[in-house]
Amino acid sequence: MGRGGCGIIYACNVSRHERITAELTKRWPEHQVARSLGRIQALMELLGDPQRTAPVVQITGTNGKGSTAIMVDALLRSVGLRTGRFTSPHLNNITERICIDGEPISDDEFDDLWAHLKPYVEMVDALAIDGVPMTFFEVMTGLAYLAFADAPVDVMVIEVGMGGTWDATNVADATVAVITPIDLDHTHLLGDTIAQIAAEKAGIIKWETTAIIAEQAPEALAVLLERCEAEDAEVRLAGDDFALLEHRNAIGGQLVTLRNGDAEHAGIFLPLHGEHMARNATLAVAAVSALLGRELLDEVIIDAFDEVRAPARLEIVNAEPPVIIDTAHNPHGVQATLAAFSTAFQVQPLTVLIAMMRDKAVADVLRLIAPLAARVVCTQVSGTDRALSTAELAELATEIFGAERVEAVRDVSEALETAMELATEAEGGVLVLGSVYLAGEVRALLR
Repeated sequence: MGRGGCGIIYACNVSRHERITAELTKRWPEHQVARSLGRIQALMELLGDPQRTAPVVQITGTNGKGSTAIMVDALLRSVGLRTGRFTSPHLNNITERICIDGEPISDDEFDDLWAHLKPYVEMVDALAIDGVPMTFFEVMTGLAYLAFADAPVDVMVIEVGMGGTWDATNVADATVAVITPIDLDHTHLLGDTIAQIAAEKAGIIKWETTAIIAEQAPEALAVLLERCEAEDAEVRLAGDDFALLEHRNAIGGQLVTLRNGDAEHAGIFLPLHGEHMARNATLAVAAVSALLGRELLDEVIIDAFDEVRAPARLEIVNAEPPVIIDTAHNPHGVQATLAAFSTAFQVQPLTVLIAMMRDKAVADVLRLIAPLAARVVCTQVSGTDRALSTAELAELATEIFGAERVEAVRDVSEALETAMELATEAEGGVLVLGSVYLAGEVRALLR
């Protein structure tokens, strides 16, 4: 068959959803920031401001945004409210970013939304606001707000993509603004000090918002409180207004005791591992209580957390050998993941499968892993030009681990096979981390 025939066959084998996904991902990538709300504001105005059709719980911070959003969503549904949740990035399917009542919308629903939105996006593109057509993340944000207005939902739970002030999600005015712990990440875009990054993230605190603020470095807290004062925002601080009192391991997760205001909630089962997840749960309870204007009953929290699932957060995706995947990709997140892993899993010796982006603190992450890992398998994810090459990652790893502890395998599938073979021979397990892309690829391979 001629070249033209092959092209026709190939086109016919690509689904409508795959074509739309490819079309959207060709836009300005989400890891670059086009610092303007002009385009998303123009789109929202054309659509009749769907972001204003329900109250918004907006979540920013360096780590823990996605899992906190999942728990806020579950708590709201536990009191009988219909929710829309927007998170990023996705692991395997672009539809994971837009959830209604806790479930991703279907491929067909997503595709129909895009068919409706596309003419409006093209109108904004034609305006060339600040010389940039609508970015991928701006379009995804528009799709989410449109989906939630069409549903309609009672509350929108919105995870910031990056930063806060200029993030496309910030076209909405949050009723409750949640700030998870702030640390150094995306320094080339957000600033190279914690105070500078905090100033970017503080942008989601608007006039008379209620700000729910997790434990912070002093320099971050000072910036956040200054913003709250300027915006006449109500402040609820971790340690003062809510707190994690206790957490201890349990089968399949942990038991947490937390305080919110004057109410204490004891021995609540959370099917997630690690102190950082327990603190995120405390943050979520404080946020939902602030939105509703009342304390939550124990039964509400128990029912909500029983339903919580956080894919690729220390998730076991294979039993023999045990393979556990996580999305941690910066020193702050990796440190929390390793601490949780060490207490929740008795898996030794450990082989770590890792891939990272070149704009991350790669050497710092490798140094954190070194005391725990017997072997490290370096690989490289596909689908992004940000990926650090296998050779570069292996070179850095060799300097820290020594050549005898490092393997370099370019293909993720082959790298996973190598890591699992090493773990089986040593009667140990595999921990996968360093990149959301890697977690997604491994999850797809094993699940």
